Amino acid sequence: MEDNQLAVLLVRRCIAGDAAAWEELVQRYHRRIYNICYRFAGSPDDAQDLTQEVFIKMYRTLSSYDLQRGAFMTWVTTMARNLLVDHFRKTKQDRITDSLDAAPSEHEDAMPLSEQLPDTGVTPDARAQSQEVSETVHRALQKLSPDLREALILRDLQDMDYKDIATVLKVPEGTVKSRINRGRAELARLLQRTYKQVY
Repeated sequence: MEDNQLAVLLVRRCIAGDAAAWEELVQRYHRRIYNICYRFAGSPDDAQDLTQEVFIKMYRTLSSYDLQRGAFMTWVTTMARNLLVDHFRKTKQDRITDSLDAAPSEHEDAMPLSEQLPDTGVTPDARAQSQEVSETVHRALQKLSPDLREALILRDLQDMDYKDIATVLKVPEGTVKSRINRGRAELARLLQRTYKQVY
C-alpha cells in the first residue's frame, strides 16, 4: 500500500476513535517531523518540544485533512512549518547565527537513521570524519536565512518535490527554485569558508 493511502486509512481510523491508528501515525512520522524541527531549530530540546506541538496540533485537526488538497506528508509538513515560523517569531530568531565554534549536538536522534546503523565496512576514523562533516553542514544551514534554509531542508533533506514545497511554503514554484538555488550557493560559500579556516 502506498504511503499516502496508508496515511489516509490511519487518519480515518483515528477520527473514528482508534487509538492504535494514532500510535501508528506517530511512529510512522515522528522521525521525519523531528528531523524537520531539528534542522530548523538547531537544538534537540527545541526540536523535541516542537515535534510534540506538531503532533498535538495534528491530532486536534485530523478531521480537517483533505486528500483532494494534497498528500498527507505535505499537510503535516505545512503544519510543522507554520509552527516553526510561529516559534521563531516568538523567540525573535529570524536569523540564527550560531558560532561555528559551538559544540556539536550530541543528540543521536538528530542523525539520520542511515548514520545510526552500524557499518562494518567503515573505519571509526571515516565515521568520525563523516559525523564531523554532517555537523559542519548542520551549523552552516543554521546561518542561512529562514526562507533559504526551509526551502533547502524540504528539497535536499526531506526530498520533497518543488510543487509540494510550493504548497507548504505558500509561494510560487519559481520562488521555491530560486530559494533553493540561492540557498545552495550560500551554503557552499559558508562551507568553503569554513574549510579554508580549518585547512
